[in-house]
Amino acid sequence: MATDSRIHFWKRNTKGPGRFLKDTPKSNSAQNVKSKKASSFLEFARSTNDAWDIDDEEDEDLFMAAAPPVPPSHPRPAAVTASLPPANPESDSESHPSEPHPTDTLGSLGSETCHDEQRTEGRSTNGRVVKSNSDAQLNTSSVRSSLQKQQSLPVRPIIPLVARISDQNASGAPPMTVREKSRLDKFRQLLASPNTDLEELRKHSWSGIPREVRPITWRLLSGYLPANMERREQVLQRKREEYFGFVEQYYHSRTDEHHRDTYRQIHIDIPRTNPLIPLFQQPLVQEVFERILFTWAIRHPASGYVQGINDLVTPFFVVFLSEFVEEDVENFEMSALPLDTQRNIEADSFWCMSKLLDGIQDNYTFAQPGIQIKVKALEELVSRIDEDVHGHFQKCEVEYLQFAFRWMNNLLMRELPLRCTIRLWDTYQAESEGFSHFHLYVCAAFLIKWRKEILSMVDFQGLLMLLQNLPTIHWGNEEVGLLLAEAYRLKYMFADAPNHYRR
Repeated sequence: MATDSRIHFWKRNTKGPGRFLKDTPKSNSAQNVKSKKASSFLEFARSTNDAWDIDDEEDEDLFMAAAPPVPPSHPRPAAVTASLPPANPESDSESHPSEPHPTDTLGSLGSETCHDEQRTEGRSTNGRVVKSNSDAQLNTSSVRSSLQKQQSLPVRPIIPLVARISDQNASGAPPMTVREKSRLDKFRQLLASPNTDLEELRKHSWSGIPREVRPITWRLLSGYLPANMERREQVLQRKREEYFGFVEQYYHSRTDEHHRDTYRQIHIDIPRTNPLIPLFQQPLVQEVFERILFTWAIRHPASGYVQGINDLVTPFFVVFLSEFVEEDVENFEMSALPLDTQRNIEADSFWCMSKLLDGIQDNYTFAQPGIQIKVKALEELVSRIDEDVHGHFQKCEVEYLQFAFRWMNNLLMRELPLRCTIRLWDTYQAESEGFSHFHLYVCAAFLIKWRKEILSMVDFQGLLMLLQNLPTIHWGNEEVGLLLAEAYRLKYMFADAPNHYRR
């Protein structure tokens, strides 16, 4: 019966993922979830009123406003089949901390209550993210209660929802300690060498790259720049000219009949990329992303454009932009930069994103086999390192594909603030096969990090809402460092001993 329901569910939901929520009061949605216990997954999906079932007319209006009229399109060539979860769930844990994430990624129908467990009326909402002080309206008693609790806790500054990307340390430490200055000097010494020792550079980059030298370090570690200093300028000039040669060759074809679907999907997805950061809502920046993504898709027909790839441009773009902007990157006006500088940032972002995708392209080819393999490996790994969590998922009939698909497809970018993603990618760039292999252990460590909250959820609905809206909005370097340390421990234990996580 569950199999038949699953088949009918996907037949009725063949539209692309990532729609915005309609303007409905959040409180009504929350009340519906609490007041009425859904008897089926379909009722649960409808009760969340999420962004996945919005009418296509809104997408058509968005596209028609910025592009020539498009005739009825052929089925989208992206590597997502109707039987698979969507490739890019658009609810962003940073962008919409109070709203439930879309649940149309669910590959099977789960029971609304765990077996042998009772649903309690007064359970705590562990998965809900607390709003910042400027937004939350607290009554007198709750304020008094929170102040009493805070008296016993160390003072810890709160990073706002859209924190400065440069403000990556949530621990309250000064911006530049003696240790940080020493590390920066070591990086500059390595980078100034006639032939940079890439192994030594990776060793120092694993624990984080200083902001001042991150752009050139990322170019080197991604393989975009050569280690030989004398060749760098020549290579940069040649690669940048080559990229704009591709743009001139391919970009005009975005209105051709066989490329319209690809361009349309890119054009729709870009405004949804980090919607709360003003930088990414500037038309000039969105045009840059359109050129990068369309050019890459045309040059990689095996996968084409798949939703989720748009997110992978943002860390590179922000890092290379920070080379010319001291502070407040997210509010910087891109048009203030010289045209040559804008073009260099665009070309470098394209090439570094291309290098990244070369290592994980099986994540985006037909049927996305790379993601399915990684999700299965995550399930096997968690079953060995934490049987309680794995057993809890089985009792609640929650499948790993229902939440981990997005973790693999977007490299946790929807679960972490952008500042944390940049710090995480420092280590991924330094780690051998960081994006394709080490990411698995980061996901496992990330999941076990929330074991207490996971085990406290006694029903299918609450557990899925938690896993799709984990409270990481105030994370900084300290939390990411602990996550990476745990991931390294898991890799050390299991990577070279795969039988350890097989029953």
